[in-house]
Amino acid sequence: MEGGGGTLSEIHQSAKKLLLRSRDGLERLERLEYSATAGTGSETELSFAVKKDITQIQSLCVEMERLWRSVTAKPQRDLWKRKVEQIAEEAESLRASLDKYNLRHQKRMREANERAELLGRANGDSAHVLRIFDEEAQALHSVRASARELENANAIGEAILSSIHGQRERLKSAHRKALDILNTVGISNSVLRLIERRNRVDQWIKYAGMLLTVIFLFAFVYWRH
Repeated sequence: MEGGGGTLSEIHQSAKKLLLRSRDGLERLERLEYSATAGTGSETELSFAVKKDITQIQSLCVEMERLWRSVTAKPQRDLWKRKVEQIAEEAESLRASLDKYNLRHQKRMREANERAELLGRANGDSAHVLRIFDEEAQALHSVRASARELENANAIGEAILSSIHGQRERLKSAHRKALDILNTVGISNSVLRLIERRNRVDQWIKYAGMLLTVIFLFAFVYWRH
């Protein structure tokens, strides 16, 4: 099958060559990105060339898609469909990689410009920059001093609370001991009173027994006479 730019096979071969060249150009860009010559004009020229090749590949894919659809034999048509889809996917992958590279390149250029601007300001007004640094250092020193004071106050507060807690526990222990002593004293007084009552009862029983014994003896003697 032929199109405006050649047969399907010829266009496919041209697309594959452009893919190889684009892939090689992208690899060169990535090597330049981390080399000492990064940021030179050669990167921009190479990036433009790779983008141009990828655009041409995608145009060839459109042409090949038109051609494979006109293939009459289904097996050949399916085969060309897969080949064209593979070329299109590789081209899209290369375009995505190039876009990522361009974003990184733009970021590097922006950061370089910002650094140059900051250096220019520093060289033009170094006293102002030094004054800012000095103020920041003083503020940082004040913050650290305040933090130390807070830590000391917190430690003192914890020590006071610990002391109060210890005194409270000692007071509780003394209170319990006092209650135990009072309870013991109360029980002892009750026992003593019970003993005294028992002694008095025993004495009455003793005296009553003695009296009954005397009466019994007098009665016995009287009845014998």
